[in-house]
Amino acid sequence: MVKILYIEDNEDNVYMMSRRLQRKGHEVLIARDGAEGLLQAKNLGPALILVDLGLPVIDGWEVTRQLRRTPETAALPIIALSAHAMPEDRERAFAAGCDDFIAKPVDFPRLIDRIGVLLTKKPRT
Repeated sequence: MVKILYIEDNEDNVYMMSRRLQRKGHEVLIARDGAEGLLQAKNLGPALILVDLGLPVIDGWEVTRQLRRTPETAALPIIALSAHAMPEDRERAFAAGCDDFIAKPVDFPRLIDRIGVLLTKKPRT
């Protein structure tokens, strides 16, 4: 069972995504803002992080930058899930350190494929 941290403030998205990921056999940890997400990423040992970019407290771009600067989380695969779907938003996500970007509404089969690819990829160094 792969442990995935989902950092998302929208309750409907949390409910839908966590249930779908659990049905695929994943353990889903939930953080409802960027600060909580950073704490959980450092303390709970997820294998992969899904992060919304438009988060309260600390936005997803900054969460990603901080995760990349922290030795314990620097190598974790991070996928941005966001309604911020303009090309510049995607570019900012990659510049911050995201490994992938999927616009909302999320194409779930594509997300599952990307999770599989990132979990089998050689970790960042």
